[in-house]
Amino acid sequence: MRYLVLVTCLLLSLLAPWRSRAQNVAPEKPKTTRILFVLDASGSMRAPWEGQQRWDVAKNLLSKMVDSLNAYPNLELALRAYGHQHENKENNCEDSKLEVAFAPKNAGAIKARLKTIEPKGNTPITYSLLQSAQDFPADRTARNVLILITDGLESCKGDPCATAVALQRKHVFLKPFVIGIGAEREFGKQLECLGQYYNAADVKTFRTILNDVVAQTLAKTTVAVNLTDEAGRPVESNVNMTFLNNVTEQPEYNYVHFRDAQGKPDVLDIDALQSYDLVINTVPPVRQQNLPIRPGKANVLTYKTPQGTLWLQNPGLSPNPYGTVQAVVRAQGNPATVVALPFGSRQKLLAGNYEVELLTLPRQIRRISVKQGQETAVTYEAPGILNIVSDLKGYGSIYRLNNDESQTWVHNLPDGGSSKINLPMQPGAYRLVFRTKTATGSKFTDVRNFTIRPGQTSSVSIFGR
Repeated sequence: MRYLVLVTCLLLSLLAPWRSRAQNVAPEKPKTTRILFVLDASGSMRAPWEGQQRWDVAKNLLSKMVDSLNAYPNLELALRAYGHQHENKENNCEDSKLEVAFAPKNAGAIKARLKTIEPKGNTPITYSLLQSAQDFPADRTARNVLILITDGLESCKGDPCATAVALQRKHVFLKPFVIGIGAEREFGKQLECLGQYYNAADVKTFRTILNDVVAQTLAKTTVAVNLTDEAGRPVESNVNMTFLNNVTEQPEYNYVHFRDAQGKPDVLDIDALQSYDLVINTVPPVRQQNLPIRPGKANVLTYKTPQGTLWLQNPGLSPNPYGTVQAVVRAQGNPATVVALPFGSRQKLLAGNYEVELLTLPRQIRRISVKQGQETAVTYEAPGILNIVSDLKGYGSIYRLNNDESQTWVHNLPDGGSSKINLPMQPGAYRLVFRTKTATGSKFTDVRNFTIRPGQTSSVSIFGR
């Protein structure tokens, strides 16, 4: 009876509410938790285990477990067995049956059926998982939990791991529990991909694991996410956070971070039976893989997300010859775009070093450092206007003249079209290289140097040869 008392103490907390994917509204009433026990009744379960058959140990402990759960509200149990209808020599790979369907307070039915089952045949784990998809009622608000108890591996050439992941992605059940009884380490490694694997090498461990698994299923778990600045002060908030199921890669919860009047983050009900990656959607985002959430506990997770503000400041022209200038922000040393923004906007960024590419003509790169709680302004010089007065058709480019007398390509004129153009450009020294469409050789290329000054128009004439 000692382990029953332990289970009762562990399960005094409220049933954790299950939320459907990306659904955050607090439930009006507790959701139903459904636990499907998938029990190995193959021939190998007749093997001795500490003076008893493995089957007898499993059915006796499971009978006591369901008996202790019979009075819990909002809880339904079911039993599926496999390998018990056909002898091993028949090699039947569809030997799996829902023996007791889901219902509240049905411990009596499960215990009675366990007494009549005799282990016989194969180990069709994959087929049993597929069949379990029909065992759970069509209720997407429920918490569907599958507990597989087995002493062997798949014997029917199926792929139980791929099947388990596919059913999780369809939200048939949460990440399964797998209890390997009388198992060696190599045995367990082949089943870890199914879900949360436990190695019950002896009877005492099996009893403890079964208790712990059910306790995890029913215990209430909370998570508070504390966002801090560089010094660890809890000042950051109002950031979107996504809890991603790291098995299915689907978002399970979306929240906008909140602090109360005392600066404390609020407490979230998170189903600990899943495993998560947390994406804190700062710019750029912060990602924590495999969140260390302990079932049945009040978890507090702390992450540094210091932020400052980038201000893309227009130079004060009205109207601006460029129209709206865009900027591309990248983390320094990383070619990936963090964010693209128009000038005139402000954007919070994680504290750090960035490159801001200004899509003026020519483009410019500014290296900046964003600091916690500070605003960093980036602007550009007021442009001037290049006016090409000729309407000769041809081919040409504009280059910027550098201090070392080298040149850098800036812009191509319309290929084969008219060169007549008014082009807003940043102040500086430039060169126009142009050949008319009717010219009879490269030697007839026309080269003109010119200077652009803020707010002024510079005219360049092109002559045909």
